[in-house]
Amino acid sequence: MPRWGSAGWAAVSRRPPAWGWRPWPKGGQPTPRDEVRTRIIPAFLGSYERFEGFGFWAAVETATGQFLGWFHFRPPLSDGDAPVGWDEDGVAELGYRLRRPAWGKGYATEGSRALIDKGFTEFGARRVVAETLAGNLGSRRVLEKSGLSQVGTFASAEPDAGQSVEQGHVVYELTRADWAARHRPVS
Repeated sequence: MPRWGSAGWAAVSRRPPAWGWRPWPKGGQPTPRDEVRTRIIPAFLGSYERFEGFGFWAAVETATGQFLGWFHFRPPLSDGDAPVGWDEDGVAELGYRLRRPAWGKGYATEGSRALIDKGFTEFGARRVVAETLAGNLGSRRVLEKSGLSQVGTFASAEPDAGQSVEQGHVVYELTRADWAARHRPVS
């Protein structure tokens, strides 16, 4: 997966909700272009400078070159909604958003596994974490197929558009020890 630059961010941030299961914030409206340009792109691309090797990757279909979506693998953002322990050293957050035509074809699992492997072998991650809405069964299955296990739930202080606080989020993780146990050669 190639690392992703500002042109990709500008394109995906203007897409309609067909990009993913999670509803758009701001009452279902795409983020305004100026906000994408002045706030979102600089914040996301800044992770390249702050965290060696971490960042965002474009998901591109090899045979056609078609842009399928994006993945992120980075230290979790520090905000009031982050689950307990996500601010510890060695924690990497996995996330992704794929266009609907890419769903159900294994791209999310393939990209997630590749970034998890990279995190443990190259970036020194001790633990990989992820969260999704409790009702997003597709993403939950991807996280499980990628080796993560559900470890908790939390209610966001600001629920996504169309979601209630009660529906909440589920938290997943994979430790380096659990990952290594699955990658040991069988004798």
